[in-house]
Amino acid sequence: MKEIVLIKLGEIALKGLNRFSFEDALKKNIKSALYGAGYFKVKIAQSTIFVIPQGEVDMDEVCDRISRVFGIVSFSRACVCEKDMNDIYAKAPEYLEDALRFAKTFKVEAKRSDKKFPLKSPEISREVGALLLEKFPHLKVDVHNPQVKVTVEIRDFGAYIRAGAEKGAGGIPVGTGGNAAILISGGIDSPVAAYMLAKRGVKLTAIHFASPPYTSERAEDKVKRLLMKVSRYAGPIEMITVPFTKIQETIKDRCDEELFTIIMRRMMMKISCIIAKKYDCTALITGESLGQVASQTITAIACTDDASDMPVFRPLIGMDKEEIVQISRKIDTFETSIEPYEDCCTVFTPKHPRTKPVLKFVRYAEEDARLDELIEDAVENVKAVTVR
Repeated sequence: MKEIVLIKLGEIALKGLNRFSFEDALKKNIKSALYGAGYFKVKIAQSTIFVIPQGEVDMDEVCDRISRVFGIVSFSRACVCEKDMNDIYAKAPEYLEDALRFAKTFKVEAKRSDKKFPLKSPEISREVGALLLEKFPHLKVDVHNPQVKVTVEIRDFGAYIRAGAEKGAGGIPVGTGGNAAILISGGIDSPVAAYMLAKRGVKLTAIHFASPPYTSERAEDKVKRLLMKVSRYAGPIEMITVPFTKIQETIKDRCDEELFTIIMRRMMMKISCIIAKKYDCTALITGESLGQVASQTITAIACTDDASDMPVFRPLIGMDKEEIVQISRKIDTFETSIEPYEDCCTVFTPKHPRTKPVLKFVRYAEEDARLDELIEDAVENVKAVTVR
């Protein structure tokens, strides 16, 4: 019995004249997500994407991968039938057995886009419903709130039987929203911020700051593993690791302790802007949430943004920690994020950081410390690796 996956589009259906470019990007992303799971034909017709296996595949794995592709509102496994009621009668009970065996109520809904088919939608629903009641006598029909909704679709090029639908990842296809660089640490917040911007179609480049020997190789490996989890949704991510030790030591030696954090973040912004442009990114992304820590007050954020010459997106800005944690659990980054390997943001943390820094004084401190002289060396010695 041949089985395929039917995919329903989300926001793409509203894109007007740009719709085709979004559909092409989604088909490309589906093929990429299914790489290594088998061979597939992916086509779109009548506002539905058809994923057709070319040979034996693990359909559970196929659906698991499809569930993480942005741009999909829902998807269903479906049995392929001839456009003939006898074939539908023959295949429906066997294909639906697992779904109906322990159910109490069901209904059948038919969709007939091929108007040449001899039976109309209500007639198809009635005939298939009667057959299923005969094969599964424990069932009752509930047209308002059934446990299982069976759908029979009669399309121009085939007929399909499916039971229910799985919720998709939503959003729009990665690659349709431009390119941006996520400043990624080993904490809970930045992987969630990366996920949320990928959901809006943004292709990600990741920038990570490492400060050996204060941070270990395990801390860097932790970030790679976090990005691997994000890449299941966002596709392959280029990870750029910036050597940050000399800059942090210089800040510690030459700047007032209460300004350590804000100056460090400004240097990260300046370096990230340079790297982002090299990778054709037009914006930065951070995992900041307003008021969560001293460097994330309105005043401190404004002071940090002064160091950037491109837009900075903060998708978590109005979220509390519990909301962020819920998303991190959903995308399976939480347990990795709480592993006890420190990142450079925790190096030389001041006891009493300035929560309301005055920009002109921060600029003076930065200039006196001659920190800009160290930026070029840091940028020239970055490491790059593709994470997928």
